[in-house]
Amino acid sequence: MILHNNKGQALVEYILIIALISVVIIGLVNTFGGYLRDAMTRTSCNLVGQEYVQGDKTGNGYCKNK
Repeated sequence: MILHNNKGQALVEYILIIALISVVIIGLVNTFGGYLRDAMTRTSCNLVGQEYVQGDKTGNGYCKNK
């Protein structure tokens, strides 16, 4: 009688799913990273009472004293 162990197959499938999700997330962060950086900079400028200045490119914004 031959017994088959399918646990390794399920583990490989889970690893492939996690790898695919990771690649998608990395792609989204690379695409929208500048917008996220600008949003965080704008929020931090408001918190410390400074003025947000938009940079030349997306993601290059900075805080300036009023």
